[in-house]
Amino acid sequence: MKAVILAGGLGLRLKPFTQVIPKPLLPIGEKSMLQIQIERLAKYGFKEIFLATNYKSEYIERFFGDGSDFGVSLKISREETPLGTAGPLHLLRDQLDSPFVVMNGDILSLIDFGNLYDFACSQDSLLTLTIKKEITPFDFGNIFFDGNRVTGIEEKPDIVMYILAGIYVMKPEIFRFFPENKFFGMDMLIKSMLDQGEVISKFDLKDYWLDIGRIDDYYTAQSDYNSHFNSSK
Repeated sequence: MKAVILAGGLGLRLKPFTQVIPKPLLPIGEKSMLQIQIERLAKYGFKEIFLATNYKSEYIERFFGDGSDFGVSLKISREETPLGTAGPLHLLRDQLDSPFVVMNGDILSLIDFGNLYDFACSQDSLLTLTIKKEITPFDFGNIFFDGNRVTGIEEKPDIVMYILAGIYVMKPEIFRFFPENKFFGMDMLIKSMLDQGEVISKFDLKDYWLDIGRIDDYYTAQSDYNSHFNSSK
């Protein structure tokens, strides 16, 4: 089975750390973020992994080599100009000839990639999105009214949203929706498919999940490492 990790981001919100090394190589506990992802994928049988890189790609290439130290075959796909979150996949279209997982390089999760892959392959769709339920406390009371008359109050309601979790399964036929060598975001892909009446499936992610986009998230990942990703415990 094949997977692609999108590891070309600049990591601007994680400066100054990312001025020195690319975000996917930032240490989480005793390992880099990217190493944790690769080991999780390998655990579920993904042995051919592509790293879509750009910023400081040479650091990633030297660190991982051909992937043999991690029990996988690693191939680097280095974009010459930024192609967005979906565009880099088009560079790999000839090699992605069976259903494949795609994930952002700044995601940590305990998702069962095997279950996700099997579910996506069983769906009559070219794209399966993982979604995560996020509940955010709201600090103010919500007032209901009719004209000038107050009709009710909801004290500090939770805001419930379902967000994209940055993990996808795609089938090779999806590349017909991709422009060639142009900036193309995952949101643009989803909107294009929906506009054309294409079916898109969703997979509810109920396991541990963390998007490491900001400094606070990075510190959270450090504190979570031992309970979730330290195999020596």
